[in-house]
Amino acid sequence: MSDDPLLQPFQLKHLRLKNRVMSTAHEPAYSEDGMPKDRYRAYHVEKAKGGLALTMTAGTAVVSPDSPPAFGNLHAYDDAIVPWIHRMTDDIHAENCAAMIQISHLGRRTGWGQDDWLPVVAPSPLREPAHRSHPKAAELWDIRRIVCHYADAAERMQAGGMDGLEVEAYGHLFDQFWSPATNRRGDEYGGSFENRLRFPLEVLRAIRQRVGVGFLLGVRMAVDETLADGIDAPTGLRILRRLTDDGLIDFVNVIRGSIVTDAVLSEVIPIHGMASAPHLDFAGTVRGQGTVAVFHASKIDDVATARHAIREGKVDMIGMTRAHLADPHLVRKIELGIEATIRPCVGATYCLDRIYMSGEALCIHNAATGRELSMPHVIEPASTIRRVVVVGAGPGGLEAARVCAERGHEVTLLEAMPWAGGQLRLAARNPRRRDLMGIVDWRVAEIARLGVEVHYDTFADEATVVALSPDVVIIATGGLPQNPPVEEGGDLMVSAWDVVGGDIRPTGSVILYDDDGTHSAMTTGEMLVSGGAALELVTPERTVGVDVGGLNMVPYARAFNESDTRITLNQRVMSIRRQPGGRLLVEVGSDHSPVRHERIVDCVVGDHGVVANDELYHSLVTKSMNLGEVDHPALIRGEAQAVRNNPGGAFQLFRIGDAVAGRNIHAAIYDALRLCKDL
Repeated sequence: MSDDPLLQPFQLKHLRLKNRVMSTAHEPAYSEDGMPKDRYRAYHVEKAKGGLALTMTAGTAVVSPDSPPAFGNLHAYDDAIVPWIHRMTDDIHAENCAAMIQISHLGRRTGWGQDDWLPVVAPSPLREPAHRSHPKAAELWDIRRIVCHYADAAERMQAGGMDGLEVEAYGHLFDQFWSPATNRRGDEYGGSFENRLRFPLEVLRAIRQRVGVGFLLGVRMAVDETLADGIDAPTGLRILRRLTDDGLIDFVNVIRGSIVTDAVLSEVIPIHGMASAPHLDFAGTVRGQGTVAVFHASKIDDVATARHAIREGKVDMIGMTRAHLADPHLVRKIELGIEATIRPCVGATYCLDRIYMSGEALCIHNAATGRELSMPHVIEPASTIRRVVVVGAGPGGLEAARVCAERGHEVTLLEAMPWAGGQLRLAARNPRRRDLMGIVDWRVAEIARLGVEVHYDTFADEATVVALSPDVVIIATGGLPQNPPVEEGGDLMVSAWDVVGGDIRPTGSVILYDDDGTHSAMTTGEMLVSGGAALELVTPERTVGVDVGGLNMVPYARAFNESDTRITLNQRVMSIRRQPGGRLLVEVGSDHSPVRHERIVDCVVGDHGVVANDELYHSLVTKSMNLGEVDHPALIRGEAQAVRNNPGGAFQLFRIGDAVAGRNIHAAIYDALRLCKDL
């Protein structure tokens, strides 16, 4: 028996959990037709294989048709879900891991224009800023049927073999009733504390009556909404005592905060640059007050913090949810005494932002997460050892070197700079984003452990590569910055890279012309205003930072607001002219109209993404056995590359990441994994 606090078992009523680490409920949006089919199941089973004690599925499974999925939710209102749930729980249980699920009616936290086009319901007709729908006030017949829907859903989950469930009680219909911020009713379901508690109590009693006392039941609850007109901590603790005194719940999963806007949601689910474990002490206060088990998760992204949470008695079970997207084998590595090899969660929150932007959660630097059916988390050794040369030590090149070395190949990594990191090192120059360097640091440590031969300060040309007699060459040379095209004065525009890299420090009035819409321009803007520039951000898009997700946009928006930055949408910089005295005359126009406006500024900074740095790749194409060709069907299926169309070629040649075309960190890492896992 280990003396590690994280590895101690925990008895939750009749259920013995083998350790203190769990993955809390979240919606990865891997459902198909509202069902947890193969992809969904494989994602949770992988974490179970990795040593987790409890995986809480769904975030949340919706109980009613008039609670249409807002982010890929499961359909807990459909009997068809039961066999899918059963198959998933059976596979999770086979790995000695408990399985629970979160259910909810989203209330006003969804939209009406999808699925069955039913009106959104809420206690009162108050619009939630985040999802923007105007709800109708739930009528008494709505309340009766939804209470029944909760019980029906719970019965389905029990029939599916779940060990228990939790009811979502932060920002959803359940707690929209008990919070005075969202309940303005004048009937028996509004007004007084008891009236506002009536619907939630009816729900829990109906569930308990349906599933009995042998089925675990809890709430994931905002014990303090941190809203002026919402539930404060004393009231939240009063509610919790009521639920426990009535014997309705077996555990509480503690939340502190509100989720009605991206800004406040980022306090509940902090991103990189924000404090670690901000609500852990509050969870400890709740545990000290109550008689039920306490769970908690909020930026618990490293083992040391999780261990502290258990050792100091802050919680009974600690949630490391995003950390398990980064490394689903986290617990197993603790058990094996190899914590240093855990792939770190860097707080990029690419996972959550991707759900709303593209309909699936993906980890910024674990391309196997969510792709367990085709991509491995554990790299198997190759049957034949090959000599692999990787050029470029950005995230993609480092991943290629790591995966090839895990396969057992002889790997040489060439990097022109004195250090690894590529463009990511630029992004991390923003002090708020320095945690991103964990993506690089982990891989540098891994390739050292695996014996990769690394040569920094080495500008690799064709002769350098050929001299190494490679069997496989992977070009990961990244991209080079390019400024947006203008009619005149392009030479007067400064590159965003020069600003972020510190080569140029613009002062005075600055136009940042963002014709790319990614983190690059947003980071540049944040660093400009932190340096005291008076900024106008000009973009041809309908919104600023169009490819930056809502949670990641929060700190940028805060910096722009606090500096009174001017945001100019649907506009382009058309021309730049030097004026007597050195200032710049800038013409700003639009795709929508011939009208133009003029600005006089001190500096214009441009961002138009990157162009592939592919000269070395093209010089090697004719010497390769595949002429650089990639078999796309095989790539998509996750199969080995077998193209051989040049009999005189000496090696396979591939390029990845921005050396192909400007994309992002995840794309580069995914390129590397799927090309190299079968080499």
